[in-house]
Amino acid sequence: MASQHPSLDPTVARVTERIRERSAERRALYEQRMENQHRRGVHRSELSCGNLAHGFAACGSEDKNQLKLMNSANLGIISSYNDMLSAHQPFETYPDVIRDAARRMGSTAQFAGGVPAMCDGVTQGQPGMELSLFSRDVIAMATAVGLSHNMFDAALYLGVCDKIVPGLFIGAARFGHLPALFVPAGPMPSGLPNKEKARVRQLFTEGKVGRDELLEAESQSYHSPGTCTFYGTANSNQLMMEFMGLHLPGASFVNPGTEMREALTRFATEQAIRNTESGGEYRPFYRQIDARAIVNAMVGLLASGGSTNHTLHLVAMAAAAGITINWDDFAELSAAVPSLTRVYPNGQADINHFQAAGGMSLLIRELLNAGLIHGDLPTVFGTDMTSYTQEPFLEDGKLIWREGPTESLDPDVLRPVANPFAATGGLNVLNGNLGRGVIKVSAVESQHRVVEAPVKIFEDQNELKASFDSGDLDRDVIVVVRFQGPKANGMPELHKLTPYLGVLQDRGYHVALVTDGRMSGASGKVPAAIHITPEAIDGGPLSRLRNGDLVRLDADKGELTALVNEREWADRPQYVTELDHYHVGLGRELFGGFRHLAMRAEEGAGVFGGFENDDLARQQGLIHDEDA
Repeated sequence: MASQHPSLDPTVARVTERIRERSAERRALYEQRMENQHRRGVHRSELSCGNLAHGFAACGSEDKNQLKLMNSANLGIISSYNDMLSAHQPFETYPDVIRDAARRMGSTAQFAGGVPAMCDGVTQGQPGMELSLFSRDVIAMATAVGLSHNMFDAALYLGVCDKIVPGLFIGAARFGHLPALFVPAGPMPSGLPNKEKARVRQLFTEGKVGRDELLEAESQSYHSPGTCTFYGTANSNQLMMEFMGLHLPGASFVNPGTEMREALTRFATEQAIRNTESGGEYRPFYRQIDARAIVNAMVGLLASGGSTNHTLHLVAMAAAAGITINWDDFAELSAAVPSLTRVYPNGQADINHFQAAGGMSLLIRELLNAGLIHGDLPTVFGTDMTSYTQEPFLEDGKLIWREGPTESLDPDVLRPVANPFAATGGLNVLNGNLGRGVIKVSAVESQHRVVEAPVKIFEDQNELKASFDSGDLDRDVIVVVRFQGPKANGMPELHKLTPYLGVLQDRGYHVALVTDGRMSGASGKVPAAIHITPEAIDGGPLSRLRNGDLVRLDADKGELTALVNEREWADRPQYVTELDHYHVGLGRELFGGFRHLAMRAEEGAGVFGGFENDDLARQQGLIHDEDA
């Protein structure tokens, strides 16, 4: 029987209900499609003998015999493993661990497919970054290919970083008739403190240290297998999966290569088998992930100062499950959700410090007790979210869960709802004659949140360095980097600009960034109005700006306005630029179709369009008017 939960906060209740109402038609169709798929058969019993023989030809005799029995579970493993990238390298050994754990349960597991995993840290400021956002949708499609053989009763999704987890989630949603469990790898141990790393980066930008010193500092920061320890998109992904009940409780931030990490992976395998039909507790993804889960993810993200990338990703993820959210939902929740953590770039601690201070169990406990998240959400682990106030422990080699701490062990890193770092979540929506965008202010000091200054316009982020070196930016300035949206060049992150803008701010100038590109989960101390939509190449207002125009950015009031005479602004032609140099080289030519299909930022910047089309569904006989 589910536990009693505190009354839901009025804002959270109102936003959840609005999302439900907005999504009603497409969500009903999504659920109908998943139910139809379930009725058609969710595993190998639907395959012919020839199909099935192909499906287990490579297996050993023990697994073959088990797969011939239709009353045992077969798990599909989808993994982002590669051994170049630290976050994904630990997944190398997971398939063997999972197969062994499954056999001990009288079941089987097969590696269904790998998905690409690229690192924005490697491609930052490089042409390869222009493939980054679209890799999310490639990952979703690769997930679908891996699961298309219909051999599986449930799926385990092994992923960590920026686009990988959102892509896996989208793929899981379209196979929503299968139980799904996400299995993380964990963060690397702490290295060079974030404050020192940022200091060396800034000194390099100013020419005060050389490349050798910079590389040494970076190598001491990113030094071993595991996820980067700052609180960017990768660790935001893990937090959201736990807030949606798709991880085991406390699984997000356990370091790789530890006994606990392997124990959690084994238990995840066992739990996935229990969640299958043959396991007796059928928990398909589509019955678990609904508007409540998406709101929980949004609240967790806001309370922790998470990545702005999820104003794109979470929109696309929700859409894959038949749920429509927008930036107004984020903004309204942000006004009601307090900021409870200080993890770099919002503070100097890293994710390991957060874990030691009380971690996910305490954060979830605080938000649950305050009525800020839905407690009645079904999870992979149980009937509601109360299990997620617990932490895993090893007792005589056996994995158990105990209640986590009820108070923070480090109030400089993690605080209760009664004593937050800030009363709001620090994410605002911007509106004005320059379009619509988002800004993260959790790391921006109050005196820097309003900037009114002339603009300096760039159409390539690499142009900014020369302007900085020449002294042209030594003034109050709003830097505009346009033609960086998904249709223009794939919407790369512009985090490379951070050190330059930070130096200018430290010199006492009023500085801000405005762009139709992304600024990543590492958005920091300089106000950055990002994801501006419509993007410049789509005729968005950024294409009307000219060098020297006065612009006002007010992050607190949510205003982004070109202070140009209204008549002149209306009559001003759009500036058009040549973008072919963005479209060729390092495989970028393969993504022309993606750029053409890309939706606007607030729609998730994806290429799939609407997942649920009622007219088409009726034509196909999937639904009828009386079912809508």
